[in-house]
Amino acid sequence: MKLTVFGATGGIGMEIVRQALTAGHEVTAVVRDPARLAVTGERLEVFRADVRDPEALRPAVAGRDAVLSGLGARKRADAGIATELTRSVLRAMDAEDVRRLLVVSAGPVGLEPANSPLIDRALRAVVGLVLKDVYVDLTAMEAELAASATDWTSVRPPRLLNKPLTGTYRKVVGGFPRAGRTIARADVAHAMLAMVDDRATVKQGVGVAY
Repeated sequence: MKLTVFGATGGIGMEIVRQALTAGHEVTAVVRDPARLAVTGERLEVFRADVRDPEALRPAVAGRDAVLSGLGARKRADAGIATELTRSVLRAMDAEDVRRLLVVSAGPVGLEPANSPLIDRALRAVVGLVLKDVYVDLTAMEAELAASATDWTSVRPPRLLNKPLTGTYRKVVGGFPRAGRTIARADVAHAMLAMVDDRATVKQGVGVAY
């Protein structure tokens, strides 16, 4: 497949690029600073662009089978950026008639699992308060997805870990795994690539966790 990856220098984005190349896909990595992309490969195109400019992004998404995005806030002060940047990606995709889009959101944006343990409900409430602005941003981003013409999937992980790929995690379409508290960035990337061709995940939020 021909894939475009936004947020390619971030923890999840770089894993998407690495794993996609290993799987034999052609990858266009959209970056602001190519020096920060610590991945190389014969099937890799590094595309330098300002993600805030939809017109500048059109060549990066034209003719692609799918677009995958790890764009989002890296700290609380960045709240609002996920919606802004995703809106630009959506406009570029619409202009080039590219439909499939997978983005990273967060577990607290989804539904609370039925019979969730008390400790998980408490942790969810605390995290929701501490990172309120970030989750408001992600909720707005998902509203942009829902209003778009794309075949979108919002991937919602809990607390992210810098650990190796396991390939073993739980996935819940339209919900979130019960007692799912952590997942490695590498496994989020793995899940996103696995969902590219999964029609059951189209126009759905998908919770992923251990």
